[in-house]
Amino acid sequence: FLPGLGATTRYWKSRVAALAARTPLLLVDLLGFGRSPKPWASYTVDRHVTALREVLAPAAVAGPLILVGHSLGARLAVAYAARYPAHLKQLVLVSMPYFGSGERAKRHLGRRGAEGWIMTHMIPAALACLVSRRLLGWALPFLLRDVPREVAEDLNQMTWRSSTSTLWEVIYRYDLTADLARIEGRIPMVCLHGDRDESAPLGPIRELAAAHRDCTVRVLPGATHGLPLEQPAWVRTQITDVVPA
Repeated sequence: FLPGLGATTRYWKSRVAALAARTPLLLVDLLGFGRSPKPWASYTVDRHVTALREVLAPAAVAGPLILVGHSLGARLAVAYAARYPAHLKQLVLVSMPYFGSGERAKRHLGRRGAEGWIMTHMIPAALACLVSRRLLGWALPFLLRDVPREVAEDLNQMTWRSSTSTLWEVIYRYDLTADLARIEGRIPMVCLHGDRDESAPLGPIRELAAAHRDCTVRVLPGATHGLPLEQPAWVRTQITDVVPA
């Protein structure tokens, strides 16, 4: 299980723990987040995938894995699959942002008022991360009342460098098109999405499914981008469908 931007293994832990009775679970902190190293570096897709390989390759020795990713973690799951297809037998992509290009991503996210402007301009995004972590980090669990306490707490487990660089390198500067073409016909994909997801629009995901014969889209009406937090039972059920008994 790969979390999204700013999240850690605790994002997934209590939501999917029930699946452990069916299959072994491996929860991973992305490079630069949670308890993973936080190097002073550019957090490119290749750097993230290399770090993931250190964890996933040994696990895949016992047999191909089902890789589940949420949001940015879903994009990295696709990138990993394209480079190491022998390690995987299935992708489950939850609320994956897919825009077709970095410019389209910026245009879409930039429409979200002041927050969108900050998220699509590097220096303001870095400053916002630095200020929120250094000055307001202790208060995040009280300010973000719509997310579980442990998820809010773990937003402090990153640096402005890892957060900002990962956002730019994985979302704005990386096109998944070539990776998706490389796994076509090799690794089945199940996309789980809410029809009210403003961070990752549903339209491009439907287009993705129409273009790839091994891609299935399952939509939950009324759900937004935090699908695993809002509807964990539904997400578990969808994952269970692809996990052998």
